[in-house]
Amino acid sequence: MEQAKVRRMTAELPLGSDARSVRARVEALERLLEGLVRVPLLGRKVGLDAIAGLVPVAGDLLTAAMGLYLVWEARNLGLPRWQIARMIGNVGFDTLLGAVPLAGDLFDVLYASNTRNLRIIKRHLDKHHPATRVIEG
Repeated sequence: MEQAKVRRMTAELPLGSDARSVRARVEALERLLEGLVRVPLLGRKVGLDAIAGLVPVAGDLLTAAMGLYLVWEARNLGLPRWQIARMIGNVGFDTLLGAVPLAGDLFDVLYASNTRNLRIIKRHLDKHHPATRVIEG
């Protein structure tokens, strides 16, 4: 069921460079990285960031690259340099601490750098491109 959800989500992603298309892409990537599967024991969702982090080095590098894609999209939207630096810091901090065996995997679940970065992007979009707002229920 989750595979179908991911497939449907990626098939609907717009390819444009307009703010609405960028918002849809970054929200989808954040869901993939931070909220893909609900883990009953934790009572929260985890994503590819925590799952791929179980693979030493390669998993952390892969998810860091995906997290940097959010930063790239933010740069293309015209976010100020200080916000871009903050986003890079979030990805770097997550990657560094996520690389620690076992403890890093728990940290990946709790820190959610991509969710933090999505919040930064959404605040910018809501202020500078209000037409992209989506009322979440």
